[in-house]
Amino acid sequence: MGKSSILIQLLFALSLALLTGCSQVAQSPHLAADGVVLAFGDSITAGTGASSGESYPEILGSLIGRSVVNAGVPGEVTAEGAARLPELLESVKPALLILCHGGNDLLRHMDQRQAADNLRGMIRMARERGVAVVLVAVPSPDLSLKPPAFYDELAAESGLPIESKALGKILGKGSLKSDYIHPNAAGYRQLAEALAALLRKSGAI
Repeated sequence: MGKSSILIQLLFALSLALLTGCSQVAQSPHLAADGVVLAFGDSITAGTGASSGESYPEILGSLIGRSVVNAGVPGEVTAEGAARLPELLESVKPALLILCHGGNDLLRHMDQRQAADNLRGMIRMARERGVAVVLVAVPSPDLSLKPPAFYDELAAESGLPIESKALGKILGKGSLKSDYIHPNAAGYRQLAEALAALLRKSGAI
């Protein structure tokens, strides 16, 4: 076999490996028809920048045919979220937690390692109660609009489905945001659609 043939085979194998890796999504338990989803986070979950009924949790509920509880608190940081979550897990008894948190930590230039630890703790709280978790990465409030690396690291270490691109793309388009850190109604719909697609790919829906 000539060198060119070997090179072609190596390139093909590498391309196949990359494509396979890109298509893999961490799997999540199937969500029963009566299963409740808890959307937990800050103002992005609450729907700041859009009218009543236009938040991503409300739109997501209609897209997936499940009850989605909006538990967003504007201005909340991850330490406050970690303190608030246990009571909600007990009262709502969700089958799935969508965790979209950390934006206010980033805005306030708080310690990212501590934010990651707080998110890790929230993931652990949910899993100890048998609740599946989907993570939403929040972009840094700068021109890059890229999430800090700790989101992907948390998803990888915990084997969680993660939506890491949607918010950055939304906040990069003036037509999809109400201000520089919040989507508008159209932006929230795009986020809900991205999450519905992720839930389908992960096997939750």
